[in-house]
Amino acid sequence: METGSPQGVGQGAAGAAARGAADEPEWTGLPPGLLRMRRMLLVVWLGLLALAAGLLPGLLIGPAWAAFALLPLAAAGWGWVLLGRNWSSWRYAERADDLLISRGVLWREETVVPYGRMQLVEVTSGPVERHFGLASVQLHTAAAATDATIPGLDPAEAERLRDRLTELGEARSAGL
Repeated sequence: METGSPQGVGQGAAGAAARGAADEPEWTGLPPGLLRMRRMLLVVWLGLLALAAGLLPGLLIGPAWAAFALLPLAAAGWGWVLLGRNWSSWRYAERADDLLISRGVLWREETVVPYGRMQLVEVTSGPVERHFGLASVQLHTAAAATDATIPGLDPAEAERLRDRLTELGEARSAGL
């Protein structure tokens, strides 16, 4: 029995590639407000640490010891870059049957949360997040290992996502 010509194989691979592109979810990144908030917190805390590390030894021991302030400042510069890379790695996608959450720079982590397994979807916003106009969506499932969070969303988007996920979760769990 003939399995097909080389042309058929090429068309099959092209068809599979086209289907793969069509099956690719539409990813949504996090808003830049989260990056601004995290960088502001980094600058405030490491700035205070640099002030303490330079001022106290400089006044108590001698001016040369004020160079210790350079350590927290170097950490702030390094943290600034790392926060940008981490922020750009976060994304989420709503698919027909589940929600995908992807994050990580060196160690990529992709969480798949089926709508039918969601038990609770909550929107949280602490005082610093509220100041920056941000909220987080947390998904709870029966298995604690699959709980997932999407941080730093616009509050309106967080509420829309909560309502949509709750609606889809109720519709999918009714069939279980």
